Amino acid sequence: MSTIQAINVRNQFKGKVREIIRGDVVSEIDVETPWGGIVTSVITTRSVDDLHLVVGSEVVALVKSTEVALAKL
Repeated sequence: MSTIQAINVRNQFKGKVREIIRGDVVSEIDVETPWGGIVTSVITTRSVDDLHLVVGSEVVALVKSTEVALAKL
């Protein structure tokens, strides 16, 4: 297996999987990060299994977005 040597995503949050809510097709993964709080990702359940994700797994959440929506409080 290869390791990533470089990536163009600038918003990276290292953390640990806090919770996995499995669905038949997609699953919700909550990642607890020291700086970003909780980052939630929705990925295929197949990817959860392929990555061998379990609560406590160390991961990096990569956030790349072309749109940021704002709401006035």
